[in-house]
Amino acid sequence: MTGGMTGAAADGTAGSPAPADPRAARTRAALRQALLDECAERPLEQVGVAALVRRAGVGRATFYLHYADLQALAVDACATVVREAVDALHAWRGLPDPASPPPDLTAFFTGLVPHADLYRTLLRPGGSGPLGELLHRELRERSRTERALAGGPEPELIASAVAASFAGVLADWLHGLIDAPPAKVAGQVWRLLIALHRAPTG
Repeated sequence: MTGGMTGAAADGTAGSPAPADPRAARTRAALRQALLDECAERPLEQVGVAALVRRAGVGRATFYLHYADLQALAVDACATVVREAVDALHAWRGLPDPASPPPDLTAFFTGLVPHADLYRTLLRPGGSGPLGELLHRELRERSRTERALAGGPEPELIASAVAASFAGVLADWLHGLIDAPPAKVAGQVWRLLIALHRAPTG
């Protein structure tokens, strides 16, 4: 979607300066870290731009040069968790063993705990919300590509099922609708996704 965007990218980040600018990268990194630090002390809805930029050591105008609002910054700050989730689910080679989830997957769930409140704000029950949409999009594309390369049937269908299932389970677990410690839910998710990949589609 290209219409209606005046000075901001579709993800809520500003259109300039260029992402390759190392100064811009440092500023965005400082803002992301400041947000995570703020959210470790209070909910996202209680974080103000003034306190955030003071912690990051930048001006208010600089903040709005890079982000449309605090939610855009929060999604950017949490985007790493999306890439970690996608990588964790594909951190294996050969035939997957249902009894042994990849260690990266268990580490992923364990690593969510310190910033769970922030993730819950952006990833709503069922897998909706800005972080859920990003997770679904990236996981679906990665799953579709790898299944197609492996010659598996119905790559689009299975990729959609994998992305929706993982995002939904992850969100419900974060919101306490699934009662399981990180290691247990990692194993459960792993077996669920293997079953989806092996399900007959004909």
